[in-house]
Amino acid sequence: MEEKKRSSLQDFAVRVGERLAGNAVLLAAAALACLALDLWFGGSGLAAALAVAFLLVVAALFPAQSNELRAEERADHGTRRMELLPATDLAAAVQDPLYIFDTRGDVVFANEAASAAFGAIAPGMTLQLKFRAPEMHDFIARVMENGKGPFAIDYAERVPFERAYRVSAMAIGDDSGLFVMLFKDQSEARRIDRMRADFIANASHELRTPLASIAGFIETLRGPARDDAKARDAFLEIMQDQTSRMARLIDDLLSLSRLEVKPYGKPGGRLDLRPLIGGVRDALAHLAGESGVTIELDVPEQPVEVAGHRDELVQVFENLLENACKYGSSGGRVVISASGTEPDVERTVTVTDFGPGIAEEHIPRITERFYRVDVETSRAQKGTGLGLAIVKHILTRHGARLSVRSKVGEGSSFIVHFPPPD
Repeated sequence: MEEKKRSSLQDFAVRVGERLAGNAVLLAAAALACLALDLWFGGSGLAAALAVAFLLVVAALFPAQSNELRAEERADHGTRRMELLPATDLAAAVQDPLYIFDTRGDVVFANEAASAAFGAIAPGMTLQLKFRAPEMHDFIARVMENGKGPFAIDYAERVPFERAYRVSAMAIGDDSGLFVMLFKDQSEARRIDRMRADFIANASHELRTPLASIAGFIETLRGPARDDAKARDAFLEIMQDQTSRMARLIDDLLSLSRLEVKPYGKPGGRLDLRPLIGGVRDALAHLAGESGVTIELDVPEQPVEVAGHRDELVQVFENLLENACKYGSSGGRVVISASGTEPDVERTVTVTDFGPGIAEEHIPRITERFYRVDVETSRAQKGTGLGLAIVKHILTRHGARLSVRSKVGEGSSFIVHFPPPD
């Protein structure tokens, strides 16, 4: 019972406090007025004290203005301000290309984004003259003829470069005689969709080839070669190579997937690149020996520090050095060098081979997933076509970049550029 009374008193006190707070301005003004009157009539203070006490009681009992009511008043004030804004100011604030046109198809207004995307257009110019594609002519005519809408169409610009838009249009108001047309750029989304489709197709193809090979050998081993020990050993060895190839491909796919889901925050820890690339050279010494390649290390005496994740950067240089040993083996040697020891100087690590080199037309695409300069050579060297894509992803996370210099017949240099550490 006592607890219930205490709770009721607490609720009452809270309500009184809310009402006093809600009428704070009124109380302050009334108190000042009472003090002024008290001073006028002699300044004893008793009358003012009684008046203030009376006002406190009234304010506690008088409903305070609610938060909801104050919010409604602010919303009404905002609405009135919106009504005073010119429509062209609102249209100009839109980040996507936007046109306002009338029932004849003449442009009334074009925002800055529209001028940047499609070129300037003078008010009064017919919109059909700006967009000459037949589908856009039909779309604009349909909007003007059929009224309110909304209407939508896909539209592509191919000059100066390809861009894809989702165009929507509708009438403004009921009887304004004006229409608005908005262009939403879908180019990046379409590009990502194409990349996803290509990636799935390429991954499926890369897995299908060894699977078909293994299935064929299994069928042979269960049939004609059932009792042929020599053929069985040869087939099993090939099947082992094919399963290893699939395992490497799956590992690279998982690695790429893990990199893509990681947040793109810059790494905070510092590390010296000299022992890191020295460790990578030692780890790949057996591969270099099998390929007939000597790995030479050229690093300065002072630390070459960068901000980075050790394991990820080891993966970068392992990929680059492994590629140099495999595809540049005809040169007989690979040089890995580092530079950049001053505080504000870019750090670079260069992996150079002296093999057959890469033709210029291939260089912009070699970091694409599954892109190969020479498909047969790549598969013979047990490549998955994902190594340089992984390198690019890791370097992007580190705020770094990869550049390539190559000349056919003279070898290739893969240069990793790191920003100076903060």
